[in-house]
Amino acid sequence: METSVPIVFVQQKQIGDYEKTLKAHKEGKIQKLLETKGHDHMQDSYDYDLIVIGGGSGGLAASKEAAKYGKKVMVLDYVTPTPQGTRWGLGGTCVNVGCIPKKLMHQAALLGQALQDSRKFGWQFEEKAVKHSWETMTEAVQNYIGSLNWGYRVSLREKKVTYENAFGEFVAPHTIKATNNKGKEKFYTAEKFLIATGERPRYLGVPGDKEYCITSDDLFSLPYCPGKTLVVGASYVALECAGFLAGLGLDVTVMVRSILLRGFDQEMANKIGEHMEEHGVKFIKEFVPIKVEQIEEGTPGKLKVIAQSTDGREIIEGEYNTVLLAVGRDACTRTIGLDKVGVKINERSGKIPVSDEEQTNVPYIYAIGDVLEGKLELTPVAIQAGRLLAQRLYAGAALKCDYVNVPTTVFTPLEYGACGFSEETALEKFGEENIEVYHSYFWPLEWTVPSRDNNKCYAKIICNIQDNERVIGFHVLGPNAGEVTQGFSAAIKCGLTKAQLDNTIGIHPVCAEIFTTLSVTKRSGGNILQSGC
Repeated sequence: METSVPIVFVQQKQIGDYEKTLKAHKEGKIQKLLETKGHDHMQDSYDYDLIVIGGGSGGLAASKEAAKYGKKVMVLDYVTPTPQGTRWGLGGTCVNVGCIPKKLMHQAALLGQALQDSRKFGWQFEEKAVKHSWETMTEAVQNYIGSLNWGYRVSLREKKVTYENAFGEFVAPHTIKATNNKGKEKFYTAEKFLIATGERPRYLGVPGDKEYCITSDDLFSLPYCPGKTLVVGASYVALECAGFLAGLGLDVTVMVRSILLRGFDQEMANKIGEHMEEHGVKFIKEFVPIKVEQIEEGTPGKLKVIAQSTDGREIIEGEYNTVLLAVGRDACTRTIGLDKVGVKINERSGKIPVSDEEQTNVPYIYAIGDVLEGKLELTPVAIQAGRLLAQRLYAGAALKCDYVNVPTTVFTPLEYGACGFSEETALEKFGEENIEVYHSYFWPLEWTVPSRDNNKCYAKIICNIQDNERVIGFHVLGPNAGEVTQGFSAAIKCGLTKAQLDNTIGIHPVCAEIFTTLSVTKRSGGNILQSGC
C-alpha cells in the first residue's frame, strides 16, 4: 500500500512513490523491467487479487465468493450523505433504504387493513383505541437493519475479506484511492476490479428540491411522521411508498408526469393506479413541480409546491407537510475516476456497457448490478451476477448470469408480480396473430367475509402460439403476489406451456390456483368477472 503520489508503474508492475522509483532506478531494477517480456510477474505485484467498489448486495456476494477460492479481496463502501444528511451502514440500497424497509412498512400498512377486516371475523375493539406510531415502526425497522449491517461486517471478517468504509476512486491503471469520511487517503492496487456502486435517487433540478424535499434515501429513517405527503413520480418506488403511507392513514397525493410504471405491463399498471385511487390515494396527472417553497419549519413543516402541466398551459399550487421525490435513479459512476482508466459509460445515463460476462471495455475491470446498461435493476440479479462472475474468474466455471425471465414484484397495496414479457412487448415482438392472452379476475377467500375488493385481483398469462403455447409472460395482481410469482417463474424457466398449466391440479382455496383454470382469452372477449372463490 502506498500513501503518497505519484505511484510509478513499469510494465504494469508497481514500483512505488518518488523515493522508491529513484532507488529502483539506481539499482537498475527499472531497466531490467523494461527489458522483461511477458506478464508472468504481474499477479504477485498487487495488494489484492480483487477490489470491489460498493458494499451492496452484489458487491458483497461477489467479494465473499471470490474469497471462498482463496483470493485476497477488499471491499470499499461509502455512503455520501443525502442533502438532508441521511447516511447508513454496510449493505447497500436494498438493505438500508430499499427492499427491506419498504417491505416492512408495506407489512405495517397491510396489518392496518387486517385490523379492519378482523371485525367481520368477530374481533371487537374500540376504533379510537387503534392508532399507528410512526416512531415505533421506524425504530423497529432501523434496529433490524442495524443488525443486518453488523451481520455483513462479521460475515466479511469470517471470509477474510478486507472491508474499508471509504470512497473508492480510480487514479491510475490497477490503482484506486480510498478516502474515508475524515478525508484520509490511502492507495491500493489490484489485479482485477469490480464496480458495484449502484444508484442514488434523482432530484428534479428545480428551486427548493434538495433544500426541502426528501427521497426514499431519507424516508425509512425519518424521525417524525411525514404527515400530508406529495409523492412525485410514477415509478415502483413512488407507488410503493405512496401505498404504504396511505395504508398508515396519511393523506397522500401522487403527481405523475406521464404513465404509471414505465416498462411494466400497462394494463397491470393502470389497475394498480385504479385500486390506489379507490383506497384514498389522490393522483395529479400530467403535472410536474417547478418550485418548492417552505411555508413553516417543523417536523414536519409545511411546504408549498408549484407545479406546471406538461403542456405548459396550467399552473397549480398545493400545500403539503412532506414532498417525496421518486422520479428515477442515477448510476453512481461519474465520480469514481472511470475516465482515468478508460472505462466507457453511456454519457447520458451514466450506465456501463458490459459483455455477457460483465466485463467492461477495460479487461481487468468488471461491473454488476444497477450500474449496468440495459440490465434489470434488481437485488437478486446483482447477487447472482456477482457470484457467477467470481466463479468464472477464480473457479474455472463457465455459467453466465441469465437476465431473461427474471421474476419481480411491485409491493403496492395490491401487489403485482411479473415474469417474462409484458403484453405490449410480446405483441410487438411476436405479432398479435401469434399471441394468446388468457386472463381472469379472482377474489381471495380471505377478502370475501369482509366483502371487499371483489374483481380487483387479476391473473394473466401470455402464450406464444407458434411455440406450443409456451408461457412467455406471467402477471398477477393480488395478495402475496411475490410468493405466487416466485414459484411459477421456475416453471417458466423450464419452458412451461399452457397445456402443462391446465394439467396441473390447483391447491384449493388459494389465489395461485387461478392459473390452473384460466380458460378465457382476451381475443374471445368472454366474461372474466368472479362472484366467489
